[in-house]
Amino acid sequence: MESASSKSAFLTARWKYLLMANYAINPSVLKPYVPQATELDYFQGKTYVSIVGFRFLDTKVLGIPVPFHRDFTEVNLRFYVRYRSSEGWRRGTSFISEIVPKPAIAWIANLVYREHYAYAPTQYWIDHQEDELSIEYQWEKGVNRGSNHNFIMATAQPQAQPLVAGSIEEFIAQHYWGYNAYSEKTTLEYGVEHPAWSYFQVTSFEANYHTQALYGSAFVPYLEREPDSVFIADGSDIIVRQGSKIRL
Repeated sequence: MESASSKSAFLTARWKYLLMANYAINPSVLKPYVPQATELDYFQGKTYVSIVGFRFLDTKVLGIPVPFHRDFTEVNLRFYVRYRSSEGWRRGTSFISEIVPKPAIAWIANLVYREHYAYAPTQYWIDHQEDELSIEYQWEKGVNRGSNHNFIMATAQPQAQPLVAGSIEEFIAQHYWGYNAYSEKTTLEYGVEHPAWSYFQVTSFEANYHTQALYGSAFVPYLEREPDSVFIADGSDIIVRQGSKIRL
Protein backbone atom coordinates (compact mmCIF):
# COMPACT_ATOMS: atom_id res chain seq x y z
CA MET A 1 0.00 0.00 0.00
CA GLU A 2 1.23 3.50 -0.75
CA SER A 3 2.13 5.52 2.33
CA ALA A 4 -0.67 8.02 2.91
CA SER A 5 0.72 10.74 5.15
CA SER A 6 2.41 11.56 8.42
CA LYS A 7 -0.26 14.17 9.14
CA SER A 8 -2.75 13.79 11.97
CA ALA A 9 -6.11 12.16 11.40
CA PHE A 10 -9.00 14.42 10.46
CA LEU A 11 -11.64 11.70 10.15
CA THR A 12 -11.88 8.04 11.09
CA ALA A 13 -14.65 5.66 10.09
CA ARG A 14 -15.45 2.24 8.75
CA TRP A 15 -16.42 1.89 5.08
CA LYS A 16 -18.42 -1.23 4.28
CA TYR A 17 -20.00 -2.89 1.25
CA LEU A 18 -18.68 -0.56 -1.45
CA LEU A 19 -20.70 -1.29 -4.59
CA MET A 20 -18.60 0.05 -7.47
CA ALA A 21 -19.93 0.39 -11.03
CA ASN A 22 -17.08 1.37 -13.34
CA TYR A 23 -17.42 2.96 -16.78
CA ALA A 24 -14.77 3.69 -19.39
CA ILE A 25 -15.10 7.30 -20.49
CA ASN A 26 -13.51 9.63 -23.00
CA PRO A 27 -10.78 11.51 -21.11
CA SER A 28 -11.91 14.78 -22.70
CA VAL A 29 -15.05 14.62 -20.53
CA LEU A 30 -12.94 14.45 -17.36
CA LYS A 31 -10.22 16.97 -18.19
CA PRO A 32 -12.22 20.02 -16.97
CA TYR A 33 -12.45 18.34 -13.55
CA VAL A 34 -8.79 17.33 -13.17
CA PRO A 35 -7.19 19.25 -10.25
CA GLN A 36 -4.11 21.33 -10.99
CA ALA A 37 -0.78 19.46 -10.65
CA THR A 38 -2.45 16.08 -11.22
CA GLU A 39 -3.15 14.12 -14.38
CA LEU A 40 -5.62 11.41 -15.32
CA ASP A 41 -4.68 7.88 -14.27
CA TYR A 42 -5.19 5.22 -16.95
CA PHE A 43 -5.86 1.50 -16.75
CA GLN A 44 -4.85 -0.40 -19.88
CA GLY A 45 -5.12 2.79 -21.93
CA LYS A 46 -8.57 3.81 -20.66
CA THR A 47 -9.88 6.33 -18.13
CA TYR A 48 -12.74 5.40 -15.82
CA VAL A 49 -15.45 6.95 -13.71
CA SER A 50 -17.11 4.99 -10.92
CA ILE A 51 -20.46 5.35 -9.25
CA VAL A 52 -19.87 4.09 -5.73
CA GLY A 53 -22.44 3.44 -3.02
CA PHE A 54 -21.34 2.40 0.46
CA ARG A 55 -22.00 2.54 4.18
CA PHE A 56 -20.08 5.12 6.22
CA LEU A 57 -20.01 3.82 9.82
CA ASP A 58 -18.66 4.84 13.25
CA THR A 59 -17.62 8.24 11.93
CA LYS A 60 -15.48 10.50 14.11
CA VAL A 61 -14.14 13.96 13.26
CA LEU A 62 -10.91 14.82 15.10
CA GLY A 63 -11.61 11.82 17.30
CA ILE A 64 -15.05 13.03 18.35
CA PRO A 65 -18.25 11.22 17.32
CA VAL A 66 -20.86 13.64 16.02
CA PRO A 67 -24.33 12.84 17.44
CA PHE A 68 -26.78 11.50 14.80
CA HIS A 69 -24.04 11.66 12.13
CA ARG A 70 -22.03 8.51 12.80
CA ASP A 71 -23.69 6.09 10.38
CA PHE A 72 -24.96 7.00 6.92
CA THR A 73 -24.91 6.10 3.22
CA GLU A 74 -22.81 7.88 0.62
CA VAL A 75 -23.10 7.69 -3.17
CA ASN A 76 -20.41 9.35 -5.25
CA LEU A 77 -19.18 9.74 -8.80
CA ARG A 78 -15.40 9.65 -8.85
CA PHE A 79 -12.50 9.34 -11.27
CA TYR A 80 -8.81 8.53 -10.99
CA VAL A 81 -5.76 10.78 -11.08
CA ARG A 82 -2.11 10.66 -10.15
CA TYR A 83 0.38 13.20 -8.82
CA ARG A 84 4.17 13.11 -9.09
CA SER A 85 5.50 13.90 -5.62
CA SER A 86 9.14 14.09 -4.57
CA GLU A 87 8.76 10.44 -3.53
CA GLY A 88 7.25 9.26 -6.82
CA TRP A 89 3.76 8.84 -8.24
CA ARG A 90 0.80 8.99 -5.89
CA ARG A 91 -2.43 7.49 -7.20
CA GLY A 92 -5.63 9.12 -6.05
CA THR A 93 -9.28 9.85 -6.62
CA SER A 94 -11.10 13.06 -7.44
CA PHE A 95 -14.83 13.59 -7.13
CA ILE A 96 -17.48 15.03 -9.40
CA SER A 97 -20.35 14.43 -6.97
CA GLU A 98 -20.74 13.10 -3.42
CA ILE A 99 -24.21 12.66 -1.97
CA VAL A 100 -24.97 12.08 1.71
CA PRO A 101 -28.22 12.24 3.73
CA LYS A 102 -26.81 14.54 6.42
CA PRO A 103 -26.51 18.30 5.68
CA ALA A 104 -23.86 18.84 8.37
CA ILE A 105 -21.56 16.25 6.80
CA ALA A 106 -21.83 17.93 3.41
CA TRP A 107 -21.13 21.32 4.97
CA ILE A 108 -18.01 20.19 6.87
CA ALA A 109 -16.52 18.28 3.92
CA ASN A 110 -17.08 21.18 1.53
CA LEU A 111 -15.64 23.68 3.98
CA VAL A 112 -12.51 21.76 4.97
CA TYR A 113 -11.66 19.81 1.81
CA ARG A 114 -13.49 21.76 -0.91
CA GLU A 115 -15.25 18.52 -1.79
CA HIS A 116 -18.37 18.29 -3.95
CA TYR A 117 -20.82 17.08 -1.33
CA ALA A 118 -24.55 17.62 -1.54
CA TYR A 119 -27.43 16.61 0.69
CA ALA A 120 -30.15 14.24 -0.50
CA PRO A 121 -32.24 11.47 1.05
CA THR A 122 -30.73 8.00 0.67
CA GLN A 123 -31.82 4.46 1.42
CA TYR A 124 -30.01 1.14 1.50
CA TRP A 125 -30.69 -2.59 1.74
CA ILE A 126 -27.98 -5.13 2.54
CA ASP A 127 -28.70 -8.83 2.90
CA HIS A 128 -25.62 -10.99 3.39
CA GLN A 129 -26.65 -14.65 3.55
CA GLU A 130 -24.61 -17.84 3.35
CA ASP A 131 -25.48 -18.35 -0.31
CA GLU A 132 -25.69 -14.77 -1.65
CA LEU A 133 -24.97 -11.11 -0.96
CA SER A 134 -27.59 -8.56 -2.09
CA ILE A 135 -27.12 -4.80 -1.94
CA GLU A 136 -29.11 -1.78 -3.10
CA TYR A 137 -28.43 1.93 -2.67
CA GLN A 138 -30.99 4.61 -3.56
CA TRP A 139 -30.70 8.38 -3.65
CA GLU A 140 -33.01 11.19 -4.69
CA LYS A 141 -30.88 14.11 -5.87
CA GLY A 142 -31.64 15.10 -9.45
CA VAL A 143 -34.98 13.28 -9.35
CA ASN A 144 -38.13 15.12 -10.32
CA ARG A 145 -41.10 14.63 -8.02
CA GLY A 146 -43.00 11.52 -9.00
CA SER A 147 -40.15 9.93 -10.96
CA ASN A 148 -38.15 6.86 -10.06
CA HIS A 149 -35.23 7.13 -7.65
CA ASN A 150 -31.65 6.74 -8.70
CA PHE A 151 -30.39 3.34 -7.64
CA ILE A 152 -27.64 0.78 -7.98
CA MET A 153 -28.26 -2.80 -6.95
CA ALA A 154 -26.35 -6.04 -7.23
CA THR A 155 -26.17 -9.63 -6.11
CA ALA A 156 -22.82 -11.28 -5.55
CA GLN A 157 -21.05 -14.41 -4.39
CA PRO A 158 -21.16 -14.49 -0.57
CA GLN A 159 -17.45 -15.06 0.04
CA ALA A 160 -14.93 -12.24 -0.46
CA GLN A 161 -11.69 -12.96 -2.30
CA PRO A 162 -8.38 -11.09 -2.53
CA LEU A 163 -7.90 -8.53 -5.28
CA VAL A 164 -6.00 -9.92 -8.27
CA ALA A 165 -2.78 -8.08 -9.10
CA GLY A 166 -3.13 -6.15 -12.34
CA SER A 167 -6.95 -6.43 -12.43
CA ILE A 168 -9.39 -3.58 -12.92
CA GLU A 169 -10.73 -4.28 -9.42
CA GLU A 170 -7.27 -3.64 -7.98
CA PHE A 171 -6.90 -0.45 -10.04
CA ILE A 172 -10.25 0.94 -8.88
CA ALA A 173 -9.88 0.00 -5.21
CA GLN A 174 -6.26 0.90 -4.57
CA HIS A 175 -6.05 4.67 -4.80
CA TYR A 176 -4.88 5.98 -1.44
CA TRP A 177 -4.98 9.74 -1.97
CA GLY A 178 -7.65 12.35 -2.59
CA TYR A 179 -7.19 15.46 -4.75
CA ASN A 180 -9.53 18.45 -4.94
CA ALA A 181 -9.30 21.81 -6.65
CA TYR A 182 -8.90 24.20 -3.70
CA SER A 183 -8.51 27.31 -5.86
CA GLU A 184 -7.49 28.20 -9.39
CA LYS A 185 -3.81 27.52 -8.65
CA THR A 186 -4.00 25.31 -5.58
CA THR A 187 -4.87 21.63 -5.20
CA LEU A 188 -5.66 20.01 -1.85
CA GLU A 189 -4.07 16.60 -1.28
CA TYR A 190 -5.03 14.26 1.55
CA GLY A 191 -4.14 10.69 2.42
CA VAL A 192 -6.72 7.94 2.86
CA GLU A 193 -5.36 4.95 4.76
CA HIS A 194 -6.84 1.48 4.77
CA PRO A 195 -5.64 -2.09 4.24
CA ALA A 196 -6.01 -3.75 0.86
CA TRP A 197 -9.62 -4.79 0.48
CA SER A 198 -11.08 -8.06 -0.66
CA TYR A 199 -14.03 -8.11 -3.05
CA PHE A 200 -17.23 -9.99 -3.78
CA GLN A 201 -17.75 -11.14 -7.37
CA VAL A 202 -21.00 -9.66 -8.73
CA THR A 203 -23.45 -12.03 -10.45
CA SER A 204 -26.16 -9.49 -11.42
CA PHE A 205 -26.41 -5.71 -11.57
CA GLU A 206 -29.10 -3.11 -12.22
CA ALA A 207 -28.96 0.69 -12.15
CA ASN A 208 -31.02 3.76 -12.88
CA TYR A 209 -29.38 7.19 -13.03
CA HIS A 210 -30.93 10.56 -13.83
CA THR A 211 -27.57 11.29 -15.37
CA GLN A 212 -28.14 14.67 -16.95
CA ALA A 213 -29.70 16.13 -13.81
CA LEU A 214 -27.05 14.60 -11.58
CA TYR A 215 -23.83 15.03 -13.54
CA GLY A 216 -24.53 16.84 -16.80
CA SER A 217 -25.17 15.84 -20.40
CA ALA A 218 -21.52 14.99 -21.13
CA PHE A 219 -21.81 11.89 -18.91
CA VAL A 220 -25.03 10.55 -20.44
CA PRO A 221 -23.46 8.40 -23.21
CA TYR A 222 -21.15 6.70 -20.72
CA LEU A 223 -23.30 6.13 -17.63
CA GLU A 224 -26.52 5.12 -19.35
CA ARG A 225 -25.15 1.83 -20.63
CA GLU A 226 -23.83 -1.35 -19.07
CA PRO A 227 -20.75 -0.75 -16.89
CA ASP A 228 -17.41 -2.15 -17.96
CA SER A 229 -16.97 -3.75 -14.55
CA VAL A 230 -18.88 -4.06 -11.29
CA PHE A 231 -17.73 -5.42 -7.96
CA ILE A 232 -18.35 -5.03 -4.24
CA ALA A 233 -15.40 -4.24 -1.98
CA ASP A 234 -15.74 -5.52 1.56
CA GLY A 235 -14.30 -2.32 3.09
CA SER A 236 -12.49 -1.71 6.37
CA ASP A 237 -11.60 0.89 8.96
CA ILE A 238 -10.22 4.01 7.27
CA ILE A 239 -8.33 7.16 8.23
CA VAL A 240 -8.58 10.42 6.29
CA ARG A 241 -5.56 12.58 7.07
CA GLN A 242 -5.35 16.35 7.31
CA GLY A 243 -4.88 17.90 3.89
CA SER A 244 -1.89 19.67 2.32
CA LYS A 245 -1.98 22.37 -0.35
CA ILE A 246 -0.11 21.90 -3.61
CA ARG A 247 0.54 25.31 -5.15
CA LEU A 248 1.63 25.86 -8.73
